[in-house]
Amino acid sequence: MTRIVYVNGAYKRYAEAAIHAEDRGFQFADAVYEVMEVRGGRLVDATRHLARLNRSLGALSISAPMSDGALLHIVGEVVRRNRVRDGLVYIQVTRGAGPRNFSFPGPEILPTLVVLARSQRSGWADELAEHGIAVKTMPDNRWGRSDIKTVMLLPAVLAKDAAHSAGAHEAWFVDQSGAITEGASSNAWIVTADGVLVTRPLDPRILPGVTRATVKDVAAAEGLKLEERAFTLAEAFGAREAFVTSATNTVMPVVSIDARKVGDGRPGPVVRRLRSRFHELAEISIV
Repeated sequence: MTRIVYVNGAYKRYAEAAIHAEDRGFQFADAVYEVMEVRGGRLVDATRHLARLNRSLGALSISAPMSDGALLHIVGEVVRRNRVRDGLVYIQVTRGAGPRNFSFPGPEILPTLVVLARSQRSGWADELAEHGIAVKTMPDNRWGRSDIKTVMLLPAVLAKDAAHSAGAHEAWFVDQSGAITEGASSNAWIVTADGVLVTRPLDPRILPGVTRATVKDVAAAEGLKLEERAFTLAEAFGAREAFVTSATNTVMPVVSIDARKVGDGRPGPVVRRLRSRFHELAEISIV
């Protein structure tokens, strides 16, 4: 099936969709993005995703291409035209296309919007979660504003590749103090020996994860104690459980870190509870 993409104000076939060679997203990574889960043909946590998109745009002084309502209409059309029941939606907004210049262009240059939707096999993440994933740690060499969801992802790409080469599914970044910041494409969590959930507080070093926020709601509903604080690699090695959160994985158990077992090396009861209840508390939007 040919994929339908919304780009530069029109719905186009994937093979025919074109981005200008001097688009600032292409040349400068001067762009932000969002990824939403599609579940049963509906969007998961759309309100929070759009709020974060607008926050990222504001942080970089990029104009919103349209209202949230209009953008949701386009997202819904892309999902429907691609017949996506279970999968993801990718939204990217760049500062626009114009003569290559480091300075911001004038108001006559309009932002570029790209929206695509892709199907994924239903149940693949549940199958992965049954056994859990391995993570590999590495120094955090990213820029200092990881809280902005930009397309400048080369450090994450290199980290993911290094992790995969080592037989791991995800990379965890470690800052200069020895604390875990986050995953290459996820937020990082541990469950202490006392059953306390721990995840790093929001700061410029980590992305304010939408799934992270919903998991906090689930933890509150389950009566679980949560501490938002930095945790060290040594604490992670000694944790009872560990997991990552992201739109594509929701809540994914981590069963080994740097080839060392977490707990008994199997997904634990806390992460299983969080995963099983996630979509009960997440916002589900009809598109």
